[in-house]
Amino acid sequence: MLVCAVEARPLRSLAAARVELGEGVVSVIGPNGAGKTNLLEALYFALTGRSFRTSDRRELIPFGGQLARAEAVVRDEDGIERRLLASVSRGDGRRHLLDGNAAEPAEIARHRPPVAVFSPDRLTLVKGPPGERRAHLDRYVAARWPARGPLRQRYGQALAQRNALLAALAAGRGGGDLGVWDRALAEAAAALVAARAAAVAELEPPFASAAQALGLPGAASLEYAPRASGSAEEICDGLAQRREADLRLGRTSWGPHLDELKIQLADRSLRRYGSQGQQRAALLALLFAEREVLLAARRVAPLLLLDDVMSELDPQRRDRLVGRLGAGGQVLITAAADESVPAAARKRVVRMPLEVVRSAAA
Repeated sequence: MLVCAVEARPLRSLAAARVELGEGVVSVIGPNGAGKTNLLEALYFALTGRSFRTSDRRELIPFGGQLARAEAVVRDEDGIERRLLASVSRGDGRRHLLDGNAAEPAEIARHRPPVAVFSPDRLTLVKGPPGERRAHLDRYVAARWPARGPLRQRYGQALAQRNALLAALAAGRGGGDLGVWDRALAEAAAALVAARAAAVAELEPPFASAAQALGLPGAASLEYAPRASGSAEEICDGLAQRREADLRLGRTSWGPHLDELKIQLADRSLRRYGSQGQQRAALLALLFAEREVLLAARRVAPLLLLDDVMSELDPQRRDRLVGRLGAGGQVLITAAADESVPAAARKRVVRMPLEVVRSAAA
């Protein structure tokens, strides 16, 4: 699955920009302030309907404007092209369209590649709260095993229903059979925990290998730490044992909504003890591990958006990074100058600002 083109009309500093993209690695090179990150954000917005830099999509609207809009053209394995358009306006809210029509997120996701982002803002995946890592892991599960994609949503729905009943019972409002929602939550939890555990088991070896290649000192590891594990029956029993505590709290205090994905170096948490450089390398290693597993499983390789990835790497590690990118899939790398990008990654270049060169397909 190939992203053939991205268009922003407008988005942040990009007033009216269109870039044609090619296979493999595309380097987006230009001085600071030329709009390199905005171009990556436009592509991410078109594909996912979200921004990787902010939770408030209205920040994509240029100063003094009313609308931000981005469009991407995606070609699948059969040569069929699809157009994905995302927009946000101050008056009408947001839209995400597939071939000009409104579509559910799951339907849109079937017609685009998974997207993985490295940027300074994305370091929250390593050093931020556990919820960031849970959501990222669940998105990977959906890409690795599409049939398991709904597991997170199914668990979230059961959790919301159980929490609503707990809150009502705690407030003395009405009644309800909490056991019904214990069983529903336990079944959804068991499936979600099993999927997460399988994903981390696959990712851990290539993560450790990539971390070593990127120069992390010591053994790097991934560890899944579930709050609840076992069969649905065992989890249901655990919920029943905690029912009185949950009634006092008015919410569910145990389950996979509290799980952690531990990213460690020499058995120490990179979240707590890692330097900024180590956290950057760990994030890259995780993205590379996911890409390697998806390619080996003959799934759609994620589109990698690597923003300012070279700035803190020495020349040897830059070469190693680019070497890993040659395994397949599509990659966009931003850099301020040619000399910071190895020659192997400069076969297709977009020069910023976009008035200079607009195509990387050649």
